[in-house]
Amino acid sequence: MSVWKEYIDRLRLTENRPATPDREQTDLLYEYGYCGYIVAEAKKEGKESLMPAAKSYVAQFRKHVEAQKGHLPIGHYEMYMSAVLVYELRLHESMRPIKAMSLAKEATKLAPNDPLVLSYYGTSLFYAPKPFGSKEEALVWFEKADKFFKGPQWEYCWVREANEMYIQQCHEKLKK
Repeated sequence: MSVWKEYIDRLRLTENRPATPDREQTDLLYEYGYCGYIVAEAKKEGKESLMPAAKSYVAQFRKHVEAQKGHLPIGHYEMYMSAVLVYELRLHESMRPIKAMSLAKEATKLAPNDPLVLSYYGTSLFYAPKPFGSKEEALVWFEKADKFFKGPQWEYCWVREANEMYIQQCHEKLKK
C-alpha cells in the first residue's frame, strides 16, 4: 500500500495537470482502493492516529469523484459515491448507509455488464450487516463480475484479483 499512497499523494500535487478519461478512471480506482485500506487501518485499535489522514484521503476522493460526474463510464459515478458514503460512515463523517446501498444497486442497473460495478456491489453486500447484505447474495454478484473479468483488459486489474478472493471467501464462509 505504500506505493499506492505515493501515487495518491502525487495526485494531490498534480491536480491541475491535463485530464484524460483513462487516467482519471485509473486514478479514481486507485483512490477507491487506497481509501478502503486507510479507513480500515484507522479503525484498528492502536491506529487511531491515522484517522485525520483517512478523513483527508476520503475528502479528496469525494472531490475527485464529484469533479468527474458526467465524464465517468456509466454506473461508475454511483459506484464511487456509494464508496465515499461507506467510507464516511466508517469515519463517522456521515450516516447514510441506505443511500450508499441504493447507489451501489443503481450502478448495477446502469452498468449490468461492468465487472467493476458488479464486484463493488458484491463487496457492499459482503460487508453490510443484515438485513442490508449477505454472503450468499454477495457471491452471486462476485460470480457475475467474474464472467466479465475474463477479458484481457482485466488481466492485471487489482479488482479482478480481489473479486476472485471474495468468491473464495464466500464459498468458505458458506460451507460453515
